[in-house]
Amino acid sequence: MEILKSEKKLCHNCMQVHDVKIVRQEESEWFKGEEVSFPSVFEYCSNVDGFIETEEMIRTNNLAMKDAYRKKVGLLTSDEIISIRKQYGISQKGFSELLNWGRTTITRYENHQVQDSAHDAILRKLAKDPKWFIEILEKEKHKLEEKTYLKYLEKARKVYSKMGNQYLTASIEAYYARFQDQEIKGCVELDTEKVVEMINYSASRIRYLHKVKLMKLLWYSDMLHYKTHGKSISGLVYSALPMGPVPEKHDCLIELEGVHCNQDSNNGKMRYSFRAAPGFKPAILQSSEMEIMDRVIARLRSMPTNELINRSHGESAYIKAKASSPISFGEAENLSMDFPVP
Repeated sequence: MEILKSEKKLCHNCMQVHDVKIVRQEESEWFKGEEVSFPSVFEYCSNVDGFIETEEMIRTNNLAMKDAYRKKVGLLTSDEIISIRKQYGISQKGFSELLNWGRTTITRYENHQVQDSAHDAILRKLAKDPKWFIEILEKEKHKLEEKTYLKYLEKARKVYSKMGNQYLTASIEAYYARFQDQEIKGCVELDTEKVVEMINYSASRIRYLHKVKLMKLLWYSDMLHYKTHGKSISGLVYSALPMGPVPEKHDCLIELEGVHCNQDSNNGKMRYSFRAAPGFKPAILQSSEMEIMDRVIARLRSMPTNELINRSHGESAYIKAKASSPISFGEAENLSMDFPVP
């Protein structure tokens, strides 16, 4: 028995005024053919060595018992249902009506009733699939006021964007898990947040930053940091492509949240340019890493793209790598381009 607090009041066990303890202890009950254990809260009277539940405690303990059952049989708990609803900023009634359930269905699930497996599956899908929520919202928008519809839509789009970035990050990290050679990844595990910051840092210092130059800035920054500090900055793996060293999954990297990339077409070819996030300030990059990047940016800022490609083709690290294969950081000490300290 755990004592949570003590309060002097009229005890409904012995009908005397004294310090009544609020306690928590583990209880066991059978529910729907399952024995479940759960924490229950009671008032304890030391005069009669007895327990009593207030109406609020009865509701709380009942919900705790049903949540224990839900966990045991693999259903969402009441808190998890609340979390799913709140992620879309929608009311209990609004959520029920949007799903064409009874008006009080969600309220019951969040308070005292165990949901069936069919409704549980729908709630789980909504938790992971904001696009589906948006589809339902579009289908049922006639039930909502315009202001309410737009509020829910904006919230769902934010959830969709956030989850999309999580999925994208996970897919990039899963791909990079195949690279185990430390000389290929620069003795550092991939840090996508740092990659995003490196891109913003570069874009904040170069007004018109295009993709080819950005890829070379990242590579030279990682190589120079490896040469001077024994490890790269980002953990990116670079491959020897026709345009020079390019990070693996580069097309996915520029889609990460926080990267501001503009795309346009020129004679049928896509062009990518980058700008820093509004109000960008470095938060992850260390001073040694920014110092290296400043040296690389100062050297490459005004270099024409074709010259930059040719210079990267002349680096021994690029020459020794097989076509379309990872480039070793072991060749960093042989960088031919100089990067003077400002």
